[in-house]
Amino acid sequence: MRQFREVFMKIVFLISACASILAILLICVFLFSNGIPAMAEIGFGDFLLGTTWKPLNDMYGIFPMIVGSLYVTAGAIIVGVPIGLLCAVFMARFCPRKLYGILKPAVDLMAGIPSIVYGFFGILVIVPIVQDLFGGSGKGLLTASVLLGIMILPTIVGVCETSLRSVPEQYYEGSLALGATHERSVFCVVLPAAKSGVLAGIILGVGRAIGETMAVIMIAGNQAVIPTGLTDGLRTMTANIVLEMGYAEGLHREALIATGVVLFVFVLIINLSFSALKGKK
Repeated sequence: MRQFREVFMKIVFLISACASILAILLICVFLFSNGIPAMAEIGFGDFLLGTTWKPLNDMYGIFPMIVGSLYVTAGAIIVGVPIGLLCAVFMARFCPRKLYGILKPAVDLMAGIPSIVYGFFGILVIVPIVQDLFGGSGKGLLTASVLLGIMILPTIVGVCETSLRSVPEQYYEGSLALGATHERSVFCVVLPAAKSGVLAGIILGVGRAIGETMAVIMIAGNQAVIPTGLTDGLRTMTANIVLEMGYAEGLHREALIATGVVLFVFVLIINLSFSALKGKK
């Protein structure tokens, strides 16, 4: 009976794994079968490097959206990764027990807040601050980067903290025994030992940043132009799809699906790059 249960559970796990792989394959087939022909019809160069997006004039250049997505993601990384990593280190190795009982639920709560609520926070808090400091509408690259940096914090903090706590305690104790201070032991021994988990947390955070839609739509300005300053408005690829998919048809709709193909490739490149970096010794 026990052997039957083990075989049965192996089959269940195998089916689950195959279902996940099948779902990814179906998504890839749908995206590429609809997106690649649209790129070919528009012209790969005109589609990827074109700077004008005017569907009514059959002009489908997504280069401003590509640049906008990269700028916003880079800004979110600059804001969110250092804060998230240092917060994870503090919670794992420096935080008093009573304070940890407050911080941990707060971080978990941040992970469950809907994107639309973050968008309202950006409009009511971050946008007025940017307006007071730099003038203008307050909606642009800087605002979107700060908000996305806040949104990716719980992902980075949660994964990185778990990775830091999974490092064998002997590493830390051995460093102390050799005369290192508590801070040096944490940052020079424990943190490097948790490199794989830390990079995984950063990857997940970057994935959320580049794929975020609703909050970005509310505070980025939604201008299909290449931003030249921190306060300039922009439009990301995800925002472009959401804003126009509801009424798009024909080549316009296929161009939006092709935009999804480009976004999919971007996420794949980011994951492979981090995986290669993680594999380096």
